[in-house]
Amino acid sequence: MIVSRRSLLAIGGVSLLARPAVAQQAGMTAVTAYRFSFDALGGGQIKLSDFAQRPILVVNTASFCGFANQFEGLEKLWATLGPRGLAVIGVPSNDFGGQEPGAASETREVATQHGVTFPLAAKTVVAGPNAHPFYRWAASLRPRETPRWNFHKYLVGADGHLAGVFATEVEPEAPPLVLAIQKELAARS
Repeated sequence: MIVSRRSLLAIGGVSLLARPAVAQQAGMTAVTAYRFSFDALGGGQIKLSDFAQRPILVVNTASFCGFANQFEGLEKLWATLGPRGLAVIGVPSNDFGGQEPGAASETREVATQHGVTFPLAAKTVVAGPNAHPFYRWAASLRPRETPRWNFHKYLVGADGHLAGVFATEVEPEAPPLVLAIQKELAARS
């Protein structure tokens, strides 16, 4: 089979054109959570880069959800494992069941009633095409494990990569979640 120079150039051009797409896909996994930030509930920013080298538990919350009792478990994690390096960030969202309908002051009041002292983001879209960039990033990595309800938990490892995903029904103090957090805390030593 004789291949002309033009055919070789065309084949080479196609492969060159294909490479950036592959490189870009591979590069997407190089993006870490540290690239993202959330607007804070009280103003300012919650920059995930401020928690570099620490595991971060990012949880979409809702004040009037039947799972709102998980606020207490999240606070316990924050109080007991925070001093060892764990960051807990609550991300109020009205995406599921309209259970975070109020203003920031109402969200803060409900969180205070649950004893929350960990950082809370401003109300944020966590699902669908308009989701916050952090949630789109996580969905690109774990497309079958996206939030389907409130209190969905993403564990970001000490290296900034997604280390685990825990569904709504997984309580904050459930052994699988606590063990995953402890593993990430040990990795930073």
